Amino acid sequence: MSFYFIESSALVKLFVAERGSEHLISLIEPLTSAQKLVSALALMEVYAAVRRRERAGGMDAESAAIVLEQLVAEFAQMTEQPLSSTVTDKAMQLLDRHELRPVESIQLASCVTARALSGVTDFIFVTTNAALLKAARAEGLQTLNPEDEK
Repeated sequence: MSFYFIESSALVKLFVAERGSEHLISLIEPLTSAQKLVSALALMEVYAAVRRRERAGGMDAESAAIVLEQLVAEFAQMTEQPLSSTVTDKAMQLLDRHELRPVESIQLASCVTARALSGVTDFIFVTTNAALLKAARAEGLQTLNPEDEK
């Protein structure tokens, strides 16, 4: 059984129609809550992305409110990796090894920590972020970019 850690750049595709949305939805829909993992930061990051899109005129207020309601409901159906000293320590180690922004390192550290704590080895890191894809692969994770619908 595979477990999918869904980083924010991919997670937003579940709520806003973008390239790769259909691919990600078809992949995620049949999974159990335990198989869908996210960082504690993901809710805030996707929430902010929706608000930015609304402010830029790419989404009206009513649509944004519906999307945010769906986001909160779906997030409750996922397994959240809390932000902890273990995660932040791992994030700093990742910053030493990879060219990542702090939030990116926390996302990847959350996945690495969840994998270590669970003892499950079949973790797939889902992101559209090129730097995170590269770093995750270097850390021995399987990766998936939903924009690459291969």
